[in-house]
Amino acid sequence: MAGIYIHIPFCRRKCAYCNFYSTAAGTGISRGSMSVPQPYLDALISEINLRKNEIDEAIETIYFGGGTPSLLEIQQIEQIFDVLQNQFSFAKNMEITFEGNPESLTKVYLENLRKHTPVNRLSIGIQSFFEDDLKYLNRKHSPKQALESIENAQKSGFKNLSIDLIYGIPTLTNERWIKNLETFFSLDIPHLSAYALTVEPNTILDQQIRNFTAESPNEEHIEQQYLLLREHLKKHDFEAYETSNFCKNKQYSKHNSNYWNLSKYYGFGASAHSFSGVSRSWNMADVAIYISSLKNGILPSESEVITLKMQYNEYVMTAIRTQWGILPSEIQERFGNKFFQHFQNSITKIPNEWLIFENARVVTTARGALFSDAIAEKLFV
Repeated sequence: MAGIYIHIPFCRRKCAYCNFYSTAAGTGISRGSMSVPQPYLDALISEINLRKNEIDEAIETIYFGGGTPSLLEIQQIEQIFDVLQNQFSFAKNMEITFEGNPESLTKVYLENLRKHTPVNRLSIGIQSFFEDDLKYLNRKHSPKQALESIENAQKSGFKNLSIDLIYGIPTLTNERWIKNLETFFSLDIPHLSAYALTVEPNTILDQQIRNFTAESPNEEHIEQQYLLLREHLKKHDFEAYETSNFCKNKQYSKHNSNYWNLSKYYGFGASAHSFSGVSRSWNMADVAIYISSLKNGILPSESEVITLKMQYNEYVMTAIRTQWGILPSEIQERFGNKFFQHFQNSITKIPNEWLIFENARVVTTARGALFSDAIAEKLFV
């Protein structure tokens, strides 16, 4: 399975916790608000055309991420699809995901997105249904807009729908977190991505905490809310198929599963990453350099060859996050006895309450899933 990722690095407002590369968008014409500058679209199209010979297999997933892809005008989305369809082969029954924020997912926009583009899956950045949490996170939308965007999406015909929620916010009590989850379940949405609030270096939140203008997340609070999350999802028959991703009726995110399964993906846009299985490349995280380079027909990217050690480390890092876990026999088959012995020795140093050994696999417990990155680090070579 191969996927394409399109990065739209523009936002109306930078969220306090966000460390993804993004910048301020320009003034829109048709919507009278912020939108994606056409020079960036021109550069994106140039990159796709320059890399047309890089992909020789059918594309099964496309993912528009950001930033805020819903700042794209419908006409701009059509432009991107036109060039993608001209340059690459599309598989049948593709999953095409589009990220959006509630304030830009209006009824008219969603109706046109459904009518004029092949987008068939939406991921909406809700984060919380409470005003205090949204203010702490520096989100632009209100709880009312959050609910309206979901309702508009469903009425527009989007059945394959996912929302993001964040737990561990200092303003979010356990009672409010449960209410967030109850609201989610009441809306009959098949997929949830739920993330612990993390303070990344050089973010607005990091600066606020350093300046004592914002409260820092509490690890015990985060653990309590993650366990509440797992408990309530289980009651509603949701599958915890990855540390932060949950679905019912096996409606997995096929595109994100590419990353966890170490399948090939091809990223286009400023700061986007690509992975061929044996090498990785990434574009410069600078819109101005990205645009000027592609005007001159130059790909603003760097790359590296992935060594066997790096491949092993990536395997344990991604596999331990999924419900399918690590298969020791696969480590021996793919990476050899040296890595297998290292894994066998390292796994004994991890707390028993974090792991389950079943069906010849190693998976995490519900609590252990919170520490999947720490587990992977202990297994690294």
